[in-house]
Formats: sequence, C-alpha cells, structure tokens
Amino acid sequence: MSPDQPATLAAWLRTRTDEQLGALLVARPDVARPAPSDVVGLATRLAVPVSVDRALDELDAATLQVLDAVLLSPTDGVARTELPALLPDVPAEVVDAAVETLTGRALLWGDADLHAPEPVRRAVRYPAGLGRRATDLRVPLPRDLPGTLADLAADERTVLERLAGDRPVGHLPDSTDGALSPARRLLQAGLLARIDAVNVELPREIGQALRGDRPLGPPRLRPEPEVSERDPAVVDRQAAGAALEVLSRVNDVLTALEEEPAGLLRSGGLGVRDQKRLAKELRIAETDLAFLVEVAHAAGLLDVGGAQRDEWLPTRGYDAWREQDLADRWALLAAGWLTSVRLISLVGQRDVAGKAVNVLSPDVVRQTAPTLRRSALGVLAEFPPGQGLTAPELVALLRWRTPRRADRLAPVPDLLAEAERLGVVVGGVLSSGGRGLLTGGEDEAADAMRGLLPAPVDHVLAQPDLSLIAPGPLVADLAATLAVVADVESSGGATVYRVSDGSIRRALDSGWSANELHDFFTRASRTPVPQALEFLIDDVARQHGRLRVGAIECYVRSDDHGLVSQVLSDRRTAGAELRRLAPGVLVSGLGADEVLTVLRAAGYAPAGESSGGAVLTRPKAPPRAAGRRPGAVAAVGPRPLAPDDVAATVREVRAGDAALAARRTEPVRQVPGVTTASTLELLSRAVREGLAVWLGYVDAQGSGSQRVVQPVSLSGGFLQGFDEGRGESRTFAVHRITSVALVDAEDAAASS
Repeated sequence: MSPDQPATLAAWLRTRTDEQLGALLVARPDVARPAPSDVVGLATRLAVPVSVDRALDELDAATLQVLDAVLLSPTDGVARTELPALLPDVPAEVVDAAVETLTGRALLWGDADLHAPEPVRRAVRYPAGLGRRATDLRVPLPRDLPGTLADLAADERTVLERLAGDRPVGHLPDSTDGALSPARRLLQAGLLARIDAVNVELPREIGQALRGDRPLGPPRLRPEPEVSERDPAVVDRQAAGAALEVLSRVNDVLTALEEEPAGLLRSGGLGVRDQKRLAKELRIAETDLAFLVEVAHAAGLLDVGGAQRDEWLPTRGYDAWREQDLADRWALLAAGWLTSVRLISLVGQRDVAGKAVNVLSPDVVRQTAPTLRRSALGVLAEFPPGQGLTAPELVALLRWRTPRRADRLAPVPDLLAEAERLGVVVGGVLSSGGRGLLTGGEDEAADAMRGLLPAPVDHVLAQPDLSLIAPGPLVADLAATLAVVADVESSGGATVYRVSDGSIRRALDSGWSANELHDFFTRASRTPVPQALEFLIDDVARQHGRLRVGAIECYVRSDDHGLVSQVLSDRRTAGAELRRLAPGVLVSGLGADEVLTVLRAAGYAPAGESSGGAVLTRPKAPPRAAGRRPGAVAAVGPRPLAPDDVAATVREVRAGDAALAARRTEPVRQVPGVTTASTLELLSRAVREGLAVWLGYVDAQGSGSQRVVQPVSLSGGFLQGFDEGRGESRTFAVHRITSVALVDAEDAAASS
C-alpha cells in the first residue's frame, strides 16, 4: 500500500466529503440511528454483520460480480485499473458503476486500490460461486492439475463441472452395489474436500481451472426482458372494472359477516366451516373468498370483535369506509394489500405438519412481504405507461436485481395475480391507480382512479320476476337498505338483487313495517313496482309475529306471588331491569350475578338456582372467551433518512472526529516510542500490517496489566495475538483494553 493512502476503513472515511458521507448514510440508514459519535464509530457500525448482509442483499448481480473480483484477488487490494482486465466481458461503464455503488456503501474502500472489509469477506462465503482455497480445506492439489483433470472419467468430470457452477458444495451420495460413486472416487483422489459427514466442497483452484478463461464465470449483465405493451387508456378502464368488482365483493363479504360473524379458531384464523358457508352464501369459490377476506383484514375493515367476542366481524372503520366515494374505498384496499405482512397465496397450502393453512391464520405472516410487493411493482413502474412485464419476465429481472434474495421470489407470480384482481396491474402493466399508489400512497391512488370509476347511483330497476337491477354502484344508504330487504343474486357492472320471502321476513325482523317497505320500493325504483312484490310484502307481513321468541339472561321466581310483586314495584330494584313473565316469575336481560347483587343491595335475600332447580351458593359464571390474538405486526426495517437528518448526522460525526483528533495530540506516552490512537483503528492496522502493539488491559477480576502483543486477528469483539511477555497466544476482549499504541521492534524487545 502506498504510504500516502489510507490504511484503514476509518481513515478512508475521513477523506470522504460531506456529500459522500451523506450518500453513505442514505444508502445504509441502519448505521445512522443513533448518530455515530465519530468516524471510528461509523466504521464499526458498517462492519456489523447484519448491516453488511442487508447492504449486500440490495446489490444486483453485476455489482456482486465486481465485488467477487476483489474478494478473489490473491492480494489484499486490487487496483481500480486492473478490474476491467479481470472482467473482460463486462462493459467498462458497468464496472465503474459497480465500483461507485460498492464504495458508496463502504462495501469496498480505497481510492487507487480497492479493499474489502473483513466482515464483507465473511458475508460472501463463496465469491463467484467458487469454494475455499485448497490450503484452507487442507486438501493437497495434484502437481499436474490440468493433466489430472484431463484424465478424469466422464461421470467424474460431470460432477466437478456441476460443482464449478454457482455453488461449490454438494451432497455425497451413498455407494450402490459395492461400487464407489463418482463423487467418492473424486474424494479419494483429493479433488474434493469433505466438510461434514454428507457434504463435500470443490477447492477454488480446481473450480477456476474448470472454468478456463472465465474464472469468475460468465458476465452477469442485466437481462433484456420482452416488454408487454397495451393501450394505457384500455389498461385504466380494465383496472377500473377490476376495482369495481373487488369493491362490490368485499362489501358483500363484510355485509354477510355483519349479519352472522365467523368464529375465531384457537390457533387463529377463520374456520373452514365458516369459509364454506360464506362461499356458498355469496356464490363464489373458497379461494376467492380467502382473497377478499384477507384484503378486508389488511385494510382494517375486518378484525376480531374483542376479548369477549371470539368472532371475526366488521370493524368501526367499515362504517366509515362504506360512506366514502369509490376511489377512496379502493385506495384503502390497495394500500392495505401493499403494506400487509401477510402472503395470501399461502392460504390453503400445507404446513410442515401437513395441515391446510386457514384464512386469516397467523401462519401466513411474512415480514418480507411488503418489500417483495413494492420491489416487484417498482420494476413495473420504471416502464412508461402502457408497458410492463409478464410474471416470468418480472421474476427473471428480479433475480438479477437481488440475486441474494432469489429464494424469496417464489410468491411473485401470485402477488402479481393479486395486483391484477385489485386493478393495480393489468396484464403485467401498471395502471394509473397502481402508479399513484407507489409514488404517493392512498391519496394519489384515489386521485388517479377517481375519474375512472362511475358515480354511485341512487336508484334500482324493479322487474316483474321480483328482481332489482342496480345499474351501477349504489350510494351507501341505498346499498345498506338493499342488503336488508333483498339478497344479491349476481354482481358486476350491474348488481342483481332478489326479493324473496326470506328477505322480506328479515326486513320485518329488523323493525320495518309493511307500509315502510311499500314506500321504500316506490321511492327506490325508477320502474313501477310490480304487483307481485306488493302482494309478497303483504302476505309475509300478515304472518309475521304471530309466534314470538325472545331471550333472557336470568329469571327470578318465588311461590310467594306477593313477594314477587313487591320486588317488581320496588324502586331499589330498577337496576335489575326486571319484568313479569308469568305469575311468580320475573325475567331480566342482565346476568344472574348482576341481578343477585342488585336484589341483595335492596335488602332482599335471594339465592342462586341451577338449571335443574337446585339452590347454589354462587351462580355459575359464564365461560370466558378466548383471548384475542394480536394482529399482524408491521414490517420492520430501517426507515429512510430525511435530508435534514442526514446533514445533522454528518455534522455530528465530523464534530466527534475532530474531538478525537484533538485527544490524539495530547502527550500521552506509556513506553518509549509509543503513539496513542483509536483502539479499533490501531488494532485493525496492526493486524493488517503485522505490527506489534502495547496494550493496557484489565482482566475479569479487575486487575490491570501492561503487555506487548503481536496481533493475529480481530473479529467478534476479540483480539487474537501472541503475548510476547508470556510467550503464548492469548485472546483479549476488546472492551477490556484500556489503551493501545503501536511499538517498534526495539521497544517490543525492551518491554519483553
């Protein structure tokens, strides 16, 4: 390394401008909260394994290939000018852009020479899909490696070429018929290394030899997918149709659950029996019902009723939602789906125990779901209006963009299908509403869709066959009333309702009178009300209420009818809400324990009674409802930094670094020739350059000591080194090091 070049990552960070440090914090916001105290603190956070993995996961395949070229270099650093020669098939502009990305995220550091921090080397276990060096695997390579590879049998070479691809680790198959498998013969020949009982690894040198003139593999350039093209106006019209359909269906589901809530399973979720009932009632497939229920739940319109009601039913937000206009209602559904941590496509699949996953089950929660949806739609948003990608093309492009997350892309086709059903995407092309949802959230999504959705209508068309046709989406009041007095027969652009004996009886049960029903149909229908509908209302009303059924919580009885009359007329018992059902019998809508409390407070001496008539000391309490399961938590991830936060953090880091530099100039000398500096920075430099250090150290018992150490490695908060005073290798906890300084060879010899 040139003497005028920075020796450590922290020293290199000091050479960066404020704009470059700000860009680093924006690219890796997880290291900025709370603000690092100085540059050394920033460098320490940049080396945290979780932060390194997150930063690497965001890199595309081309950038990772440039990083692999640096990691596979036999020397510690690689000159920038040498990278094009290492990647001859990769355009120079791609290499330059990758270097800027890597240095901008501090995954590489240096100016003339590029260095990879040790945590990055550990995070990329198999750079370019190559295994570890033969020396690290303790495998002696053949002296004539090309000749040995040329003499291999065809089946043996096939095994090696497969391991020389993207992953150098393979499973060691069992031998059959007493003959050794090709992999076992290669293991005996020393061309494979055993890493455990059943797995083997291909040494790096052999993989590079098999790849020939492409030791880093083929160039990982951006794929050029086939672009789908559609008329933007047609896309928006089809998106509006899908939006109307999902709005109508979700409203039907919530209306049905409002009338008869679905039970909550002990394991969470909605039971199969309720799912089948709702699907049959709404005349839709069970898979469609699962999608609608999950979307309603994600939008906050459906939840568990409370600790004392173990049921799934509409929330208070549903009442406000159905009063909004169609665009706002759709935007709420779309935004809820986009940010939900639940993967709807997992509903119905088998879990590890072989049991089907229920609707609304906690088993479908995946914290990566919002990021996956946004990244998939974000790719489509990069195309101009009217252009997009099919699901296979989208998956291929996402695999190139985030190869380290390729195993998480299996749900993408299902997510794209869900976006199609919502009207966010049409045929792989992002709609105007979907584009507004990504860029501006609910408000922009609603604005983009508002001109595409029809205005609600306030009337229906009554037909002689007792059907009512709604020529469009209905206003909230009319839709709510029709849900009571009629049943949905079919939905779509025009919803068809059917009036029947059951629907008229349901309206009478809810408090309507026959005259009110006649008036409602006369006002709501633009066509004359059929005589058959009027006759139906009168016939059902004539029979309604002749037999009555009620519900009570408890009763009060006594053979002394005078005592019963006294209790009923006593003002002190008004809180018991008693009424006479028969001579000697009072009933109440309150529970038995509440009525007993009121009567005892009034001076009476009642006793509890079982259902069989036996006297109880204390009435049996009702069974407690199962506790409500908590809802899905929000996705956790680093929040982006605002520009003001970035500038403030950079200023704080610079101020802390200036204070650290001032402390360095203080005349602190523990032994001759010693110069003090930051602990981590000096230890990293000592390990890299093979320099001895003087340590002030406090052991676990609190005893302090001074020693000269030759560092070997620094990782995980521990320093491995040779204690020259004691003549043995030791491990030192970094947090117990009180001071550190470099010493030259003469000082080290004198101290020891």
